[in-house]
Amino acid sequence: MKLKSLIIVLCLVIGGQLAKAQVTVADLVKDWERSKAYTKEYLDAMPESGYALKPTPEMRSFAEQVLHLGDANYAFASAATGAKSPVGQGELEKTSDKSKANVSNLVLASYDFVIDQIKNMPEAQMDETIKLFGKFDLSKRAAVAKAFEHQAHHRGQTTVYLRLAGVKPPQEKLF
Repeated sequence: MKLKSLIIVLCLVIGGQLAKAQVTVADLVKDWERSKAYTKEYLDAMPESGYALKPTPEMRSFAEQVLHLGDANYAFASAATGAKSPVGQGELEKTSDKSKANVSNLVLASYDFVIDQIKNMPEAQMDETIKLFGKFDLSKRAAVAKAFEHQAHHRGQTTVYLRLAGVKPPQEKLF
């Protein structure tokens, strides 16, 4: 009976330690750099003519979709880290130059901003609680995770745009 109790206690201790393990700043930077490279592949894959493509009239164009992704990258990173965003709220999506070159530069710059802000965030501050967008109480780490989820969601939506343009989407990059 003592051995069984010891095994249960040991499992609880190990389980507790595993539950405490969190994604580090270095892990977040690596994930965002991978995601930037993956997004670049999407931007590169879409032909210039596809940047104006809208699957239906009420949907965003490909350019607007990825510019929205960029706007949100700035907004989330700014809110999570307290750094001032270099662009105004929704400014990217409103740009009049929706050429492939300009859109790609704007979107990739948003990833650079996120990556730089994460790199500059001391690990100890990642678990501080913030009120994201004045509504949601969560840690800075969780806010960065929400930003990651948002950009992955919108990049994923653009898979349909690529297919409609006759382009094979880039191979998924999980690691």
